[in-house]
Amino acid sequence: MEKIEYRAVIKFLHLKGNTPTQIKAELDAIYEDSAPSFATVKRWAAEFKRGRTSLADDERSGRPTTATIADNIERIHQMILDDRRIKVREIAEAVGISKERVCHILTKELNICKLNACWVPRLLTVDQKRIRMNISKTLLERFKRNESDFLSRLITVDETWIHYFTSGTKEQSNRWTAKDEPALKKTNIISSAEKVIATFFWDSHGIVFIDYLEKGKTITGVYYASLIDKLKTEIAKKRPHLKKKKVLFHQDNTPAHTSVVAMAKIHELQFELIDHPPYSPDLAPSNFFLFPRLKVWLRKQKFSSNKEIIAFVEAYFAKQDANYYLNGLKEWKHRWKKCIDLKGDYVEK
Repeated sequence: MEKIEYRAVIKFLHLKGNTPTQIKAELDAIYEDSAPSFATVKRWAAEFKRGRTSLADDERSGRPTTATIADNIERIHQMILDDRRIKVREIAEAVGISKERVCHILTKELNICKLNACWVPRLLTVDQKRIRMNISKTLLERFKRNESDFLSRLITVDETWIHYFTSGTKEQSNRWTAKDEPALKKTNIISSAEKVIATFFWDSHGIVFIDYLEKGKTITGVYYASLIDKLKTEIAKKRPHLKKKKVLFHQDNTPAHTSVVAMAKIHELQFELIDHPPYSPDLAPSNFFLFPRLKVWLRKQKFSSNKEIIAFVEAYFAKQDANYYLNGLKEWKHRWKKCIDLKGDYVEK
C-alpha cells in the first residue's frame, strides 16, 4: 500500500474523532506488519488537526529533480567527448547541478562509466589471440578436473621492478568510456630510476622465496637456472607435501626463462611446466594479483637502499595469511574464462 493511501486513512479516522492511539490500533488490526509506525500516525494526525488538507510530501529544499533534462544531458555528453578524463565534480560545477545528478546522467542516461587504461605489452595478432584462447581452455579444463591437486602442486614465478620511489598509478589513466567500448590500451613504459629487480617464487601457501638481484647484474639463463636450483632446496624445507609429488611449474616466456640452460634445469628437476601464452601478463598470477597489491603498498614510499626495500617487502608478505595467496590463484580460473569469452583478447578485470 502506498504511503499516500495510509495518510488518507489516517485523515479519515482523524475526522471521525479518533485519537492517534486509536488510529494506530485500527491500522494494526487491518494491515498488521505493514502498518505505519505510531510516530507517523501521530505526526500526520497533528498535521490534519492544524488544518492540513494535502496528502503529498512538502517540497524539499535543494536542487529540483528537473536537473535531468535534455539540455543538461547533451551538455554533459559534449563535455565527456571533449575531455574523457574530466571529473564528476568539475562537471557538476560547470553545469550547476549536484554530483549525484551528474552520476545519474552519466550511468543511466548516457550509459557510460569510467575505466582505467589496460597496460599491454603489444597489440595482439589473430594468431596470438587464438593461442591465448586455446591455452586458457586447456588450463581451465585441467583446473576443473582436480582443483585441489592443481593448486597444491603449483608454484609460479615472475620478476618485477621495485623502485626507490613510485608516484604514478594505474588509476591516473582513468577515462570515461561507453559500456560497450573497449578499454584504452597502453604500452607499459617506465622512466629509468633507482630500482631493484625481485624474482618471486610463490604458491597457494605463500612466498617460497624472493631473490633480489644485485645492482649492475642481469637475469641470464644461467642465473635463472641457479634460482631454480635454490627453489628445489626451499621446496624441500618449506613444502614437505611436495616431497613425493611432481611440482607444477608456471613461468612466462622471457628469454632467461626459456633459455636452454634453464629448460634443462627444469627437466632435470622433473618439474611439469605449464604452458603460458606469449605477451600475456594478464594471465600470470603475479601480474594480475601479487604485484598490483604489493605496489599499492609501495605507492609513495621512499627508499634509500636495497636493504630498505627488502625489509619493506618481506614485512608486507609476512603479514599475509595463506588464504591471501590461495584466493589469488583461484582468480586465475576467472581470467581463463574471460580470455575465452573475449576470443583471446586481453583481460582487464
